[in-house]
Amino acid sequence: MHYEFDFGALISYWPSFLQGALTTIEMTLVAVAIGLVIGVLCAIARRSSLPWLQFLVSTYIEIVRNTPFIVQIFFIFFGLSSVGVTMPVFFASVFAMVINVGAYTAEIVRAGMEAVHPSQIEAAEALGLSIFQIYRDIIIMPAIERVYPALTSQFILMMLSTSITSQISAEELTGIANNIQSYTFRSFETYIVIAILYLMITYLLRLGFHLVALGIFPRRRRLGTPL
Repeated sequence: MHYEFDFGALISYWPSFLQGALTTIEMTLVAVAIGLVIGVLCAIARRSSLPWLQFLVSTYIEIVRNTPFIVQIFFIFFGLSSVGVTMPVFFASVFAMVINVGAYTAEIVRAGMEAVHPSQIEAAEALGLSIFQIYRDIIIMPAIERVYPALTSQFILMMLSTSITSQISAEELTGIANNIQSYTFRSFETYIVIAILYLMITYLLRLGFHLVALGIFPRRRRLGTPL
């Protein structure tokens, strides 16, 4: 079999590739920002003394972590629409991503919280700090600092999972590529291009997360600890 590469057929579609890449980044950043907040709140809830709250949060986490992401998207976009709850494709995609990344973030952050030594919490209580102050100053930030590499890896995986949203016609990078290859019949070249773009986005996000860490974890920067 003889195959001749022709990337020239894709040149006129570069604005579409760029738009798809920007949409992928936008979906990721929104989902990560909201999902991180949800994850932290769920991690706190799992440590609470309220059994019903622990049960609700644990159920949410177990359901999300033990079902495929594509099933979650289909449930939100197609399942809910069958009972009258409709939403735009972009919103449904980000909503599914938030639910997914929130559950995984909750377990990662909870692991970091469990690593905080009880003596630190006892010392804070002895100083008269409130529960809010203890979580803010003693538990949450040190916990996130400990698990930051795991968190950023999960966020990168979420970015790569945006490709699954193309199944509900989201116009992110993979969705755009599917359209372009159907117009040009250059599937091999099209998917080589988006593979390169995904690599570029991955390294761009890693750089961004690293810069964020330099700002919010000054102690590790001073000690020269890898972020």
